[in-house]
Amino acid sequence: MIKFTVPNGHERQKARYFLAAHGKVSTNLWKKIKWQGQLFINSQPVQAASATVTGGDIISYELAAKSKIIPCDKPLDIVYEDDWLLIINKPCQQIIHPTHKTIHDTLVNIVANYYIHSGQQVGCHPVYRLDRNTTGLVIIAKQPQIQYSLTTSHDKIQRFYHAIVTGCPSPKEAMIALSIGRKPTSIIERMVRNDGQPALTHYRVIRQGRLYSHVQLKLYTGRTHQIRVHMAAIGHPLLGDDLYGGSRELIKRQALHAYRVIFKHPIENKRIDISIPLPSDMAALS
Repeated sequence: MIKFTVPNGHERQKARYFLAAHGKVSTNLWKKIKWQGQLFINSQPVQAASATVTGGDIISYELAAKSKIIPCDKPLDIVYEDDWLLIINKPCQQIIHPTHKTIHDTLVNIVANYYIHSGQQVGCHPVYRLDRNTTGLVIIAKQPQIQYSLTTSHDKIQRFYHAIVTGCPSPKEAMIALSIGRKPTSIIERMVRNDGQPALTHYRVIRQGRLYSHVQLKLYTGRTHQIRVHMAAIGHPLLGDDLYGGSRELIKRQALHAYRVIFKHPIENKRIDISIPLPSDMAALS
Protein backbone atom coordinates (compact mmCIF):
# COMPACT_ATOMS: atom_id res chain seq x y z
CA MET A 1 0.00 0.00 0.00
CA ILE A 2 1.28 3.47 -0.96
CA LYS A 3 1.00 6.21 1.68
CA PHE A 4 1.42 10.01 1.74
CA THR A 5 0.92 12.40 4.66
CA VAL A 6 -0.69 15.81 4.13
CA PRO A 7 1.46 18.49 5.86
CA ASN A 8 0.02 20.02 9.03
CA GLY A 9 -1.83 23.26 8.36
CA HIS A 10 -2.71 22.35 4.79
CA GLU A 11 -6.14 23.64 3.75
CA ARG A 12 -8.80 21.13 2.81
CA GLN A 13 -8.85 20.17 -0.87
CA LYS A 14 -9.69 17.20 -3.03
CA ALA A 15 -7.27 14.32 -2.65
CA ARG A 16 -6.63 14.15 -6.40
CA TYR A 17 -5.56 17.83 -6.50
CA PHE A 18 -3.23 17.39 -3.52
CA LEU A 19 -1.58 14.32 -5.05
CA ALA A 20 -1.20 15.97 -8.45
CA ALA A 21 0.16 19.26 -7.06
CA HIS A 22 2.80 17.43 -5.03
CA GLY A 23 3.97 15.25 -7.90
CA LYS A 24 2.63 12.03 -6.38
CA VAL A 25 0.43 10.80 -9.24
CA SER A 26 0.05 11.45 -12.94
CA THR A 27 -3.31 11.87 -14.65
CA ASN A 28 -3.15 8.30 -15.97
CA LEU A 29 -2.26 6.87 -12.56
CA TRP A 30 -5.14 8.72 -10.91
CA LYS A 31 -7.54 7.18 -13.42
CA LYS A 32 -6.22 3.72 -12.54
CA ILE A 33 -6.69 4.42 -8.82
CA LYS A 34 -10.21 5.69 -9.46
CA TRP A 35 -11.38 2.83 -11.65
CA GLN A 36 -9.15 -0.13 -10.77
CA GLY A 37 -7.87 0.54 -7.26
CA GLN A 38 -8.94 1.68 -3.81
CA LEU A 39 -8.23 5.02 -2.10
CA PHE A 40 -8.04 5.36 1.70
CA ILE A 41 -8.00 8.45 3.95
CA ASN A 42 -6.68 7.66 7.44
CA SER A 43 -7.06 3.95 6.65
CA GLN A 44 -10.75 4.31 5.76
CA PRO A 45 -11.90 3.47 2.19
CA VAL A 46 -13.32 6.47 0.35
CA GLN A 47 -14.69 7.35 -3.08
CA ALA A 48 -11.67 8.60 -5.02
CA ALA A 49 -13.60 11.12 -7.12
CA SER A 50 -14.99 13.09 -4.17
CA ALA A 51 -12.49 12.44 -1.36
CA THR A 52 -11.00 15.50 0.36
CA VAL A 53 -8.03 15.84 2.69
CA THR A 54 -6.65 18.35 5.19
CA GLY A 55 -3.50 18.79 7.26
CA GLY A 56 -2.37 15.63 9.05
CA ASP A 57 -4.43 13.23 6.94
CA ILE A 58 -2.78 10.10 5.59
CA ILE A 59 -3.65 9.24 2.00
CA SER A 60 -3.04 5.70 0.83
CA TYR A 61 -4.06 3.57 -2.08
CA GLU A 62 -3.83 0.08 -3.47
CA LEU A 63 -3.48 -0.74 -7.13
CA ALA A 64 -3.23 -4.33 -8.31
CA ALA A 65 -0.02 -4.99 -10.21
CA LYS A 66 -1.05 -6.65 -13.46
CA SER A 67 1.52 -7.60 -16.05
CA LYS A 68 1.47 -9.38 -19.40
CA ILE A 69 5.26 -9.66 -19.42
CA ILE A 70 6.48 -13.22 -19.98
CA PRO A 71 9.17 -14.04 -17.38
CA CYS A 72 12.65 -14.99 -18.55
CA ASP A 73 15.04 -16.99 -16.38
CA LYS A 74 18.38 -15.24 -16.87
CA PRO A 75 20.92 -13.82 -14.40
CA LEU A 76 20.20 -10.39 -12.94
CA ASP A 77 22.97 -8.21 -11.46
CA ILE A 78 21.17 -6.36 -8.65
CA VAL A 79 23.19 -3.56 -7.01
CA TYR A 80 20.40 -2.04 -4.87
CA GLU A 81 16.90 -3.00 -3.81
CA ASP A 82 14.24 -1.85 -1.36
CA ASP A 83 10.44 -1.96 -1.25
CA TRP A 84 10.17 0.73 -3.92
CA LEU A 85 13.18 0.49 -6.21
CA LEU A 86 15.41 -2.00 -7.98
CA ILE A 87 18.73 -0.89 -9.51
CA ILE A 88 20.34 -3.20 -12.04
CA ASN A 89 23.78 -3.33 -13.65
CA LYS A 90 22.71 -3.93 -17.25
CA PRO A 91 25.06 -5.98 -19.44
CA CYS A 92 25.94 -5.34 -23.08
CA GLN A 93 23.43 -6.65 -25.68
CA GLN A 94 20.53 -6.33 -23.23
CA ILE A 95 17.54 -4.24 -24.30
CA ILE A 96 15.19 -2.75 -21.72
CA HIS A 97 11.69 -3.37 -23.15
CA PRO A 98 10.29 -5.87 -25.66
CA THR A 99 10.26 -4.23 -29.10
CA HIS A 100 8.15 -7.01 -30.63
CA LYS A 101 5.65 -9.50 -29.23
CA THR A 102 8.04 -12.38 -30.00
CA ILE A 103 10.87 -10.93 -27.86
CA HIS A 104 10.83 -12.30 -24.31
CA ASP A 105 14.41 -11.91 -23.02
CA THR A 106 14.56 -8.17 -22.28
CA LEU A 107 15.47 -6.65 -18.94
CA VAL A 108 11.81 -6.33 -17.91
CA ASN A 109 11.22 -10.01 -18.71
CA ILE A 110 14.17 -10.98 -16.51
CA VAL A 111 12.97 -8.68 -13.71
CA ALA A 112 9.49 -10.20 -13.96
CA ASN A 113 11.01 -13.63 -13.40
CA TYR A 114 12.97 -12.32 -10.40
CA TYR A 115 9.78 -10.90 -8.86
CA ILE A 116 8.02 -14.24 -9.19
CA HIS A 117 10.84 -16.17 -7.52
CA SER A 118 11.25 -13.59 -4.75
CA GLY A 119 7.50 -13.50 -4.04
CA GLN A 120 6.99 -9.85 -4.97
CA GLN A 121 3.70 -8.65 -6.44
CA VAL A 122 5.03 -5.39 -7.84
CA GLY A 123 5.53 -3.80 -11.25
CA CYS A 124 8.55 -3.20 -13.48
CA HIS A 125 8.78 0.46 -14.50
CA PRO A 126 12.21 1.51 -15.84
CA VAL A 127 12.87 5.17 -15.01
CA TYR A 128 15.05 5.66 -18.10
CA ARG A 129 16.60 3.57 -20.86
CA LEU A 130 20.10 2.66 -21.92
CA ASP A 131 20.99 1.67 -25.48
CA ARG A 132 21.34 -2.06 -26.10
CA ASN A 133 25.15 -1.94 -26.08
CA THR A 134 25.56 0.63 -23.29
CA THR A 135 26.28 -1.07 -19.97
CA GLY A 136 25.54 0.09 -16.45
CA LEU A 137 22.96 1.26 -13.97
CA VAL A 138 19.24 1.16 -14.72
CA ILE A 139 16.74 2.30 -12.08
CA ILE A 140 13.47 0.36 -12.02
CA ALA A 141 10.48 1.55 -10.01
CA LYS A 142 8.24 -1.08 -8.47
CA GLN A 143 5.19 1.19 -8.57
CA PRO A 144 4.08 3.57 -11.36
CA GLN A 145 3.92 6.60 -9.05
CA ILE A 146 7.57 6.04 -8.08
CA GLN A 147 8.52 6.10 -11.74
CA TYR A 148 6.46 9.24 -12.21
CA SER A 149 8.03 11.06 -9.26
CA LEU A 150 11.54 10.39 -10.61
CA THR A 151 10.73 11.55 -14.14
CA THR A 152 8.93 14.88 -13.58
CA SER A 153 12.23 16.61 -14.45
CA HIS A 154 15.64 15.40 -15.61
CA ASP A 155 17.42 16.85 -12.56
CA LYS A 156 15.65 14.38 -10.27
CA ILE A 157 18.52 11.97 -11.00
CA GLN A 158 22.18 12.81 -11.57
CA ARG A 159 23.58 10.35 -14.12
CA PHE A 160 27.30 9.83 -14.71
CA TYR A 161 29.06 7.84 -17.43
CA HIS A 162 32.49 6.59 -18.42
CA ALA A 163 33.41 6.55 -22.11
CA ILE A 164 36.48 5.72 -24.17
CA VAL A 165 36.69 8.23 -27.02
CA THR A 166 38.83 8.68 -30.11
CA GLY A 167 41.80 11.03 -29.60
CA CYS A 168 41.80 13.56 -26.76
CA PRO A 169 39.18 16.30 -26.46
CA SER A 170 40.43 19.86 -26.08
CA PRO A 171 39.84 21.50 -23.73
CA LYS A 172 40.07 18.58 -21.33
CA GLU A 173 36.92 19.68 -19.52
CA ALA A 174 33.92 21.46 -21.04
CA MET A 175 30.15 21.63 -21.39
CA ILE A 176 28.67 20.63 -24.75
CA ALA A 177 25.46 22.51 -25.54
CA LEU A 178 24.25 21.33 -28.94
CA SER A 179 20.62 20.58 -29.84
CA ILE A 180 19.87 17.07 -31.06
CA GLY A 181 17.24 15.78 -33.47
CA ARG A 182 16.58 12.89 -35.85
CA LYS A 183 18.73 12.51 -38.92
CA PRO A 184 16.31 12.90 -41.86
CA THR A 185 17.62 9.80 -43.67
CA SER A 186 17.42 7.46 -40.64
CA ILE A 187 14.88 6.27 -38.08
CA ILE A 188 17.69 5.39 -35.65
CA GLU A 189 20.47 7.92 -36.05
CA ARG A 190 20.44 11.34 -34.38
CA MET A 191 22.41 14.45 -35.28
CA VAL A 192 23.18 17.95 -34.06
CA ARG A 193 20.64 20.32 -35.62
CA ASN A 194 19.48 23.84 -34.81
CA ASP A 195 15.82 22.84 -34.67
CA GLY A 196 16.48 19.85 -32.41
CA GLN A 197 15.83 19.46 -28.69
CA PRO A 198 18.23 21.28 -26.33
CA ALA A 199 20.92 18.92 -25.02
CA LEU A 200 23.63 19.50 -22.43
CA THR A 201 26.56 17.19 -21.62
CA HIS A 202 29.57 17.85 -19.38
CA TYR A 203 32.77 15.92 -20.02
CA ARG A 204 36.15 15.67 -18.32
CA VAL A 205 39.20 13.77 -19.56
CA ILE A 206 40.51 11.58 -16.76
CA ARG A 207 43.14 9.62 -18.71
CA GLN A 208 44.70 10.76 -21.96
CA GLY A 209 46.25 8.43 -24.53
CA ARG A 210 47.82 8.85 -27.93
CA LEU A 211 44.96 7.21 -29.85
CA TYR A 212 42.12 7.36 -27.35
CA SER A 213 41.17 8.83 -23.97
CA HIS A 214 39.06 7.85 -20.97
CA VAL A 215 36.36 10.47 -20.38
CA GLN A 216 33.92 10.98 -17.51
CA LEU A 217 30.56 12.53 -18.43
CA LYS A 218 27.46 13.88 -16.74
CA LEU A 219 24.10 14.24 -18.48
CA TYR A 220 22.04 17.37 -17.87
CA THR A 221 19.38 16.33 -20.39
CA GLY A 222 18.32 12.90 -21.61
CA ARG A 223 18.15 12.91 -25.39
CA THR A 224 18.41 9.70 -27.40
CA HIS A 225 22.08 8.88 -28.12
CA GLN A 226 23.05 12.17 -26.45
CA ILE A 227 26.60 11.30 -25.37
CA ARG A 228 27.32 9.46 -28.61
CA VAL A 229 26.10 12.36 -30.77
CA HIS A 230 27.81 15.06 -28.70
CA MET A 231 31.21 13.40 -28.60
CA ALA A 232 31.08 12.68 -32.33
CA ALA A 233 30.05 16.29 -32.99
CA ILE A 234 33.22 17.64 -31.33
CA GLY A 235 35.37 15.20 -33.30
CA HIS A 236 35.84 12.46 -30.70
CA PRO A 237 33.38 9.60 -31.33
CA LEU A 238 33.22 6.73 -28.88
CA LEU A 239 35.37 3.73 -29.67
CA GLY A 240 33.23 0.92 -31.08
CA ASP A 241 30.43 3.29 -32.08
CA ASP A 242 30.48 2.82 -35.84
CA LEU A 243 27.06 4.49 -36.16
CA TYR A 244 28.70 7.79 -35.28
CA GLY A 245 32.16 7.26 -36.73
CA GLY A 246 33.95 5.29 -33.99
CA SER A 247 36.35 2.47 -34.85
CA ARG A 248 35.47 -1.11 -33.84
CA GLU A 249 39.07 -2.27 -34.01
CA LEU A 250 39.66 -2.23 -30.24
CA ILE A 251 36.13 -2.84 -28.92
CA LYS A 252 33.05 -4.21 -30.68
CA ARG A 253 30.41 -2.00 -29.05
CA GLN A 254 30.19 1.66 -28.08
CA ALA A 255 32.52 2.15 -25.12
CA LEU A 256 29.92 3.71 -22.82
CA HIS A 257 29.08 2.73 -19.25
CA ALA A 258 26.53 4.30 -16.87
CA TYR A 259 28.55 3.99 -13.69
CA ARG A 260 26.90 6.28 -11.11
CA VAL A 261 23.46 7.62 -10.10
CA ILE A 262 22.59 10.09 -7.36
CA PHE A 263 19.02 10.96 -6.35
CA LYS A 264 16.72 11.55 -3.40
CA HIS A 265 14.60 8.53 -2.58
CA PRO A 266 11.01 9.45 -3.56
CA ILE A 267 9.49 7.77 -0.50
CA GLU A 268 12.18 7.64 2.19
CA ASN A 269 13.73 11.04 1.28
CA LYS A 270 17.24 9.71 1.81
CA ARG A 271 20.13 10.33 -0.57
CA ILE A 272 20.95 7.38 -2.82
CA ASP A 273 24.44 7.41 -4.34
CA ILE A 274 25.47 4.23 -6.17
CA SER A 275 28.56 3.54 -8.26
CA ILE A 276 29.80 0.44 -10.07
CA PRO A 277 33.17 -0.37 -11.71
CA LEU A 278 33.94 -0.47 -15.42
CA PRO A 279 33.04 -3.64 -17.32
CA SER A 280 36.00 -5.78 -18.38
CA ASP A 281 36.05 -4.72 -22.04
CA MET A 282 36.32 -1.03 -21.17
CA ALA A 283 38.66 -1.62 -18.23
CA ALA A 284 41.10 -3.28 -20.63
CA LEU A 285 41.31 0.03 -22.54
CA SER A 286 41.36 2.40 -19.60
